[in-house]
Amino acid sequence: MRLNEIQYDDSKPVDSYGPGFFRIGGQMFEGAICAFSGGVAPWGGYNDVETILTRKDDIDVVFVGTGSEIAHLPADFRDALEEAGLGVEAMASPAACRTYNVLLSEGRRIAVALIPV
Repeated sequence: MRLNEIQYDDSKPVDSYGPGFFRIGGQMFEGAICAFSGGVAPWGGYNDVETILTRKDDIDVVFVGTGSEIAHLPADFRDALEEAGLGVEAMASPAACRTYNVLLSEGRRIAVALIPV
């Protein structure tokens, strides 16, 4: 089996997560966050669509990590993102982290909004 080192360009993968935190690109972040190509920002949860929409021109799909369990997204949150032309996928935060890392390594135009486990 041949192993290749993954290159992430200027984007940072999710290294780890735990109760109340995420480690992204070697840096620790507490609370809910959004990670995009080239950066990480605090996220105010489902009432904070603006943090995501400020980067909408660089994103095709947003993965929303809903915490330790998968949950439905509030309709107004989903609708606002979809009206801006973004795809939205809800999943548990651990799955969102893994999916984000895989697609990030492929150079995809994605973002992840994460609620801590």
